[in-house]
Amino acid sequence: MTLLLKEADVRSLLTMPLALQLVEQSLRDQGEGKLALNPRRRLRLPDNGVLHYMAAGDPVHGYFGMKLYSVVRGVARFVVPLFRSATGEMAALIEADALGQIRTGAASGVATKYLANPDARTACIIGTGYQARTQLEAVAAVRKLKRVRAYGRDPERRTNFCREMSEKIGVPVEGADSNREAVRGAEIVITATSATQVVLEGPWIEPGMHINAMGANWAQKRELDAAAVNRADAVFVDSIEQAKMEAGDLIHAFGESQSRWTDVRELAGVVAGKIAGRSSSDQITLFKSNGIATWDLAAAVRVYELAVEQGRGQSIPLWEPAGKN
Repeated sequence: MTLLLKEADVRSLLTMPLALQLVEQSLRDQGEGKLALNPRRRLRLPDNGVLHYMAAGDPVHGYFGMKLYSVVRGVARFVVPLFRSATGEMAALIEADALGQIRTGAASGVATKYLANPDARTACIIGTGYQARTQLEAVAAVRKLKRVRAYGRDPERRTNFCREMSEKIGVPVEGADSNREAVRGAEIVITATSATQVVLEGPWIEPGMHINAMGANWAQKRELDAAAVNRADAVFVDSIEQAKMEAGDLIHAFGESQSRWTDVRELAGVVAGKIAGRSSSDQITLFKSNGIATWDLAAAVRVYELAVEQGRGQSIPLWEPAGKN
């Protein structure tokens, strides 16, 4: 039997503390060469409907799977089919909107843990939408923040975001009137937007900052201008192969200088202890997050295991012989 897990199941089982542990271990396994990863691919039809798919395998735990999602007329629908690698059986079919949101936030949290200054206490977030909440929640879980500034273009949504997140993380989240004002004085900067225009410029960046840029994962989109990327002393990504395909921030900044990619490092190497992260307190570090399938797989496996332990989900009869109950 295949276990069907709905969004409500995922939200009840996958907490941010758990997601941080899962993503950190997944990155460690990736850095040690234990996982298989295929970057995201996209299939676009003439009516502008897009199918996105990305796959990963974990021989350590005995699973492989992929995240599939369609985006049509601005509506996204996510699902993770999870298979046992030893038998090929589908263990679970998981609705994965919440799963993706939480694991993406957790990745920025892990990057902040390893790359931001240990005593960083001030943060800002540009973007107050769907992804911004878990981004800020994760960063607040790994650093003892004292102050957060938030900027989003919609004043009402910005106000609501500040109120809700102040309560959630137990830290004052103040609204800013501009993205530049939000960034001023911050030690940790998060960009989590769907903007088609640059939201973080080089002159605003100060020594010692750590930047999590996660909003743009198309080659033609970017949140950081070239000057901002060039200010970074150390640039990290989740997958160099995938970043070369869709990290618009870096693609625009590097242009024809393909040699610039030789200085980019994978966060997995830092987590696995194979490469250095931050080397000084005044260094500017940048984590360009696109989102990789190994994170989805790690979260899906644990959500499935917890669901089995707790008797959650609905069994669905896939590939069973005719007439079997």
